[in-house]
Amino acid sequence: MGTEDKLRNAAEKAKGKAKEVAGKATGDRVVEAEGRGTQIKSDLKQAAEKVKDAGKD
Repeated sequence: MGTEDKLRNAAEKAKGKAKEVAGKATGDRVVEAEGRGTQIKSDLKQAAEKVKDAGKD
């Protein structure tokens, strides 16, 4: 996985966590769920990159 991809995925995950926390703090379940969704999406991208990198070896 390229360093740029790792940073992009980490930033996306952090953005999702912040959105989830903001949703919890304000009682907005939609924002909270969107934040969790963003985190999951980031995790899936990271897993796909790892699989792709493993195929290169």
